[in-house]
Amino acid sequence: MTNLNRRTLLTSAAGLAGLGFLSACVSNSPGTGGKSGEASVDSSLKIGASPVPHAEILQFVKDELAKDAGIDIEIVEYTDYILPNKDLEAGDTDANFYQTPNFLKNEIEENGYKFTAGKGVHIEPLGLYSEKAKSVEEIAESGEIALNSDPANTARGLRLLESAGLISLGDAPEDALVKPEDVKENPKNLKFTELEGGQIPRSLGDFAAAVINGNFALEAGLKPNEDSIFLEPGEDSPYANLLVWRSEDDGNEYLKKLEELLHSDEVKAFIEKTYTDGSVIPAF
Repeated sequence: MTNLNRRTLLTSAAGLAGLGFLSACVSNSPGTGGKSGEASVDSSLKIGASPVPHAEILQFVKDELAKDAGIDIEIVEYTDYILPNKDLEAGDTDANFYQTPNFLKNEIEENGYKFTAGKGVHIEPLGLYSEKAKSVEEIAESGEIALNSDPANTARGLRLLESAGLISLGDAPEDALVKPEDVKENPKNLKFTELEGGQIPRSLGDFAAAVINGNFALEAGLKPNEDSIFLEPGEDSPYANLLVWRSEDDGNEYLKKLEELLHSDEVKAFIEKTYTDGSVIPAF
């Protein structure tokens, strides 16, 4: 074999090895190839979600609808509200399904995320719960109320207490991120303690009452319609849960398909048949 032919074969082999390495990199990345633009899009989607009801809804989509749509879904469960967006920004997931518009807006403002949200999929009414009072009226004077500590849900919780007639927030705009110090009227002289949302159900007995997000209530075995002493109205709620992805992946056809599936008649029927107690309500 001539030197020329030997060099040609070695060069070709190195090129093929390089292509193999690139192929491996693509196959090991999330469905969008990590950060958008690094590689061609494939049909695999890694979606972050709260266990209940988000992961359950996604599991239904995966089992019943995804194959016909040409999508392969991997569900990654999170039990907090902060890590899902961090992992999405880092490219560790392709989208997440757990947050509401007010929460997403605050996350974007605080962290500079460049995210896009789909349309509302479902609503989980926020509830006020107590092991010591059977009604709002029975909440003790100077009682301590637990609130979710993230700013968007602190504000939402205070709005719930205002709707229950326990406090007044005065003329604060509806979308303002109000805090306990913004309370203008507090006839019972209630005290407010902010905790990580997932911790509140476990600590319910330590408080006169607690505001608990729907997914955390369900995970704790609470039935919002039966166990809450005051429940946020579900109809026309501005707090619908959304599928969220990086804005650079707006053109991802498989994310578009998943967004469509989450708003399908089949998903609506699944929500209505599975959550008959009103704890989860279709938003479409």
